[in-house]
Amino acid sequence: MGFFLQKKLSSFFLFSLLCFIQFSSISCEKKVSLALYYESLCPGCSNFIVNYLPKIFKNGMIDFVDLKLVPWGNTKIQPNNTFKCQHGPAECFLDTVEACALDVWPDLNEHFPFIHCVESWIYHKNYTQWETCFHKLNLKKKLVTDCVGGDRGKELELRHAAETPPHKFVPWVVVDGQPLYTDYREFISYICKAYKGTTPIPGCSSSDSLSFTSKLSTISSTITSFVEQRVKLAAST
Repeated sequence: MGFFLQKKLSSFFLFSLLCFIQFSSISCEKKVSLALYYESLCPGCSNFIVNYLPKIFKNGMIDFVDLKLVPWGNTKIQPNNTFKCQHGPAECFLDTVEACALDVWPDLNEHFPFIHCVESWIYHKNYTQWETCFHKLNLKKKLVTDCVGGDRGKELELRHAAETPPHKFVPWVVVDGQPLYTDYREFISYICKAYKGTTPIPGCSSSDSLSFTSKLSTISSTITSFVEQRVKLAAST
């Protein structure tokens, strides 16, 4: 019994360490939280979404980031339970459109391209073309329009209202719980500072990834040898 228990423990020890060392960027490391609190027709928000936020999708950085989008911003809830948006009714509508997109397509790879597309039209001062994003991305329009036109859209916006923290302006960018205030355009440097893992984040380090991989291979071989010795020792007792 002692031998089999020792073998199981050794196998678990090996798996855990190999996971930590070799596959941490995907399955083992804790991601850095990145939250964007915004409103759809805010010029600064659309600029950030179109020209800055896509940087985390380059070179695999997004694998280390937990991105959360909250379209509410400076919207106010009126006494009759309606919404008053900073940039008028069109903004309330598009906030709900984007809230519904986040809901019906929870996968980041589906909802972010749509929101980026909508905000691109806004950035270029032609937001009335937002519906073309459905065809461009081959997404089902009815899923979003049914949500916007029903109770679900309002429910989602109320949820986003509750999730939005006190803020001084929008876009309000928060990294690992820390508001960046006017330094929000430098959000990537804050992601790099907040990251506590061991696997280098692409874009945060200039070290040679091939050299790093070679070092990991050497460490992995050492650990494998150690565990094998432990198993042999257990078998001989």
